[in-house]
Amino acid sequence: MKTAITIVKLRWALTWANMRKSVWQTIGYIFGWLMGAGLIALVAATAKGINAELAGQESARHAQTMSLLVVLAGSIITVMVVIIQLLYIGQGSTLNTKRFELFGIPDRQLQLGILLAGLSGTPAIAGLVSLLCWSMAYLWLGPSAFTFALVAAPLCIVTMMSIAKLCISLASTMLTSRRGKNVFYILIMLIFIAMLEAPALIGGAQSGPDGDLHFDANLFSAPSRILAWTPLGAAFQLPFDACAGNWLALVGRLLMLGLTCLLCFMGCTWCLRYERLHAGGSQRTAAIKGIGSFSWMPDSVSGAISARVFTYLRRDPRQGMFLVMPLLFVLIFGFQGHSMGSSAMVWQSLIWGGWFMSMIESNGLAYDGLGFTMQVIMGVSGRQDRRGRVRVYMLTSTAYLLIMALALFIFTGSWRTGAGLEVSLTVLGVAFAFAFSSLGLAEVTSTTLMYPVPSMDKPFSSPQGRAMAQGFIPFVYMLGSLVLVIPTGIAAALVFGLLGGSSLWIIGVVGLINGLGMLALGTRLGGRLLDSRMLSIVATLGSFAGLQK
Repeated sequence: MKTAITIVKLRWALTWANMRKSVWQTIGYIFGWLMGAGLIALVAATAKGINAELAGQESARHAQTMSLLVVLAGSIITVMVVIIQLLYIGQGSTLNTKRFELFGIPDRQLQLGILLAGLSGTPAIAGLVSLLCWSMAYLWLGPSAFTFALVAAPLCIVTMMSIAKLCISLASTMLTSRRGKNVFYILIMLIFIAMLEAPALIGGAQSGPDGDLHFDANLFSAPSRILAWTPLGAAFQLPFDACAGNWLALVGRLLMLGLTCLLCFMGCTWCLRYERLHAGGSQRTAAIKGIGSFSWMPDSVSGAISARVFTYLRRDPRQGMFLVMPLLFVLIFGFQGHSMGSSAMVWQSLIWGGWFMSMIESNGLAYDGLGFTMQVIMGVSGRQDRRGRVRVYMLTSTAYLLIMALALFIFTGSWRTGAGLEVSLTVLGVAFAFAFSSLGLAEVTSTTLMYPVPSMDKPFSSPQGRAMAQGFIPFVYMLGSLVLVIPTGIAAALVFGLLGGSSLWIIGVVGLINGLGMLALGTRLGGRLLDSRMLSIVATLGSFAGLQK
């Protein structure tokens, strides 16, 4: 246990060291703490309001309905936490187990220390305090329910963290091929999006003729009872078992939660031992014929860079979601529009897809890693580098948006009327405004606001001590790209304000000009920044590579 406590202390020592070293890291942590404080305040206010609303009412009927909702919501939150950990945080956002290889720490002690370090992080602490505040929602059920709500709070956090650690360890250990990692990433993202859209789809299905939401408890009672006997929802059912005096079920759920945490710990320990014993094993090799994309890209310096970037996009599992992100937005708004009886809603998927497609390029040099050093050695200028990268992302974005617009144009029936055609082309122009403006900004931020990324061979890991930067800097990029399309927003305001919504095509034309102008400006400015910061960037990428080991 002493070793585990030392690892927890080391976790926070690294955190404070990173904050002193990086201003952006400090801002990211402050932003995370503010979000945690806001979550705690929101949960506390909600719990207090529920207790005040239900106090003195018939406890049996309301307790049954509340149990159903809490178990369902808690199970969904648990799955979301696991998925977010897989897609974003990874194994050990501050501590990397490979850093401890030379110290001879037993696997169980090391795994316990990693688990406790995760439980001492800002998300876990904010979640624990939020659940403790949520206990106030059970005061109207009596002291036993309130007491076991307090007990259930840490059990929920430990269970979520244990399941997440096991899933990350298994994914990192068992998925060895890049193709398998790509497929798994896409599968997890689809599950994540489906869960985000489930409330909207269910709400649309349950809304009545008057448009109001009608909740049918019978529809969810069976899933709730099943989830209450799984690690996903068992902890959330404990207060209601105590309120009903169902002590046998309560003890059974406690035993199941304890066994779940134990099995997850044993599974993580096995993965840790397996990775250590099988490190450096044989890797599959593939025969490559020809020179790939280098054969059809322009025969120039920027063309060679375009070929390299395009090859990375095809083979890098960390960037694989870039190629399917536009299609995911079509599925999101397509299902939501179908449930609401509005086919026009799917058109906004073009705008969202254009906005998010350049997210990877906003930190493109970090994904290149030390491969960028060869460019510096060969004397490639910043202008050539930016032109080569823009060529790939601009052509890919343009092709995606045009193909999706054509498909939506056919399937939504917009071709039947002139008004539908005008709206379609207008939305496409706005989508190009977002796509090109965000790409132009990405060519600037990728040279200045860099943050470390996972290793290509271990995409489910996270660089040591940089989790906050991974979350905060993309937020700054998304906000900045939104600011760049203000000219398009002004044009839309003028069209609707002065022309009464007629001549919508003006918005599309302004959007296209807006996007191309910001792309040209960002490419030029990014090239100059790259020339002036090239050696500093190489040093930064070297430090990032050290964090991935």
